Amino acid sequence: MSKVRDNPAEHRFELAIEGSDEPAVAYYQVDGDRLTLTHTEVPQAFAGRGIGSELARGVFDAIRASGRKAVLRCRFMGGFYARHPEYADIVDG
Repeated sequence: MSKVRDNPAEHRFELAIEGSDEPAVAYYQVDGDRLTLTHTEVPQAFAGRGIGSELARGVFDAIRASGRKAVLRCRFMGGFYARHPEYADIVDG
């Protein structure tokens, strides 16, 4: 089970980071059955530790489980997808 949780009130997915008060987040916009991923943030002190990739995997898995599609407008999420084509079934642009 992923530690990534959807926070629809803030239009973002969140991943709690041990040792940090700030989560890693992936912002989105809702367009019907599509989520447009717009921006990803990992606290600077935790950059380069694979947290962004853990967040991205959790986001893609959550979108797949919901039956929705992802539209990638975030450069980080686009890069993750380029390295993980197994998510092709949910990516729609």
